[in-house]
Amino acid sequence: MPVIYKTVGIVGTGAMGRGIAQIATQAGSITKLMDAQAGAAQKARDALFAQWDKLVEKGRIEATVANSHKQRLQVVDSLAELADCDLIVEAIVERLDIKKTLFAELESLVSASAVLASNTSSLSVTAIAATLKRPERFAGYHFFNPVPLMKVVEVIAGLKTSPAVCSGLSDYARQMGHTPVLAQDTPGFIVNHAGRGYGTEALRIAGEGIADFATIDRILRDQAGFRLGPFELMDLTALDVSHPVMESIYHQYYEEARYRPSVITAQRLAGGLLGRKTGEGFYRYVEGVGQIPTDALVPDVAAMPPVWVSPRAARRPKLLQLLKDLGARIETDATASPQALVLVAPLGFDITTVAVVERLDPARTLGIDMLVDDATTRRRVLATNPATRTDMRDAAHALFARDGKAVSVIRDSGGFVTQRVVATIVNIASDICQQGICSPQDLETAVTLGLGYPLGPLAMGDRYGPTNVLEVLFNMQTVYGDPRYRPSPWLRRRGAIGLSLMHEES
Repeated sequence: MPVIYKTVGIVGTGAMGRGIAQIATQAGSITKLMDAQAGAAQKARDALFAQWDKLVEKGRIEATVANSHKQRLQVVDSLAELADCDLIVEAIVERLDIKKTLFAELESLVSASAVLASNTSSLSVTAIAATLKRPERFAGYHFFNPVPLMKVVEVIAGLKTSPAVCSGLSDYARQMGHTPVLAQDTPGFIVNHAGRGYGTEALRIAGEGIADFATIDRILRDQAGFRLGPFELMDLTALDVSHPVMESIYHQYYEEARYRPSVITAQRLAGGLLGRKTGEGFYRYVEGVGQIPTDALVPDVAAMPPVWVSPRAARRPKLLQLLKDLGARIETDATASPQALVLVAPLGFDITTVAVVERLDPARTLGIDMLVDDATTRRRVLATNPATRTDMRDAAHALFARDGKAVSVIRDSGGFVTQRVVATIVNIASDICQQGICSPQDLETAVTLGLGYPLGPLAMGDRYGPTNVLEVLFNMQTVYGDPRYRPSPWLRRRGAIGLSLMHEES
């Protein structure tokens, strides 16, 4: 199939523009690089030439292929030299006024059939196109950094964008080796919108003193299967990028509580603790290596108390089997003996409330997170309440570490770390579906490719149980009285039948 856009212009040749130029050229387009900064386009061209030469040296591509790419990549000095382009993609600074001025000038130069697209990550596509004479040929075309490796692109329709334009951009994305996902023009589109829950909820957990940064990262990596913990991820992306996105989406949604930013990142941004690139963020970095605090040692417990499990514990049969496998002495009476370690396993509720409601001795009561099947996780998570005795905390830690699996002990909260973060992710994703921002299929694709989550958010909800996720949200809303935990109507409707059903509702 011939390449859809024979000649493509790239305006802005930083990391994003250079990456888009690379895959456009490799797809077979004649690609023209233009940058207002003197020498920037030539520098980008040289960098791409060097990259193709390296691929030849490594045997990844033939020299004839690299030479063909080089012949199709051109540097131009003015916008006027882009007049013959079939597609122009802008990848300049994220300022609405500058983008609007650029596209007004481009529109006056190109043919009536040319498509104009912006790589904006946070600005309204409709607003950028508002003053164009032909806004129907304008769309958002949002790639992710590094472009050649991040194989997803959001195709965003403004209010007046022609469906044919989005169809053409989607087909071209496939020719470039990427997967297109269609999004409505809403703040954050799909990926940056769906990604709000991971970092913001982790920041709330840290801000409440439930656990430190390293512990939260360990739990979400080892228990829930994320590749990077939220604080590791923010250090990688840098707070001068991630915090403004948090604020932008929060304000664009008129202070919707689900997207509320944190004073923690605001303060660190002000103090210059941006992450890896400054040598210090949530962690310190020495020669690029994060200085992560070591995990807590397993306590040495001479005499292990018997264990009594609340009859209301989530996954109680599996918890009892786990205790049996760990060699615990399990009490089976209706109430715990005065010597017993008391275990509860709530969904969304704090340990203190459970102890009071169930009339348990809080000094001997700990919680365990049973949302995640123990067989699928590399870490168990326990929670104390303010009255939990040290000996009972240490006994629980030692008991659940008997088989060598890692254990984290956190402070009391409404919902454990994984419960809170997963429920927030699933809830925001459900709200994206409720708003019709994209299809459930494209949501799952965008999140797995764009964010690298172990599962799409809807599949994640199904794995842990939609009714369990709803229970976490309802109970956290009770504990906190905060609208940020209000379940999405879409989640409430789908909770009984499954979230990742891929057919459209009739």
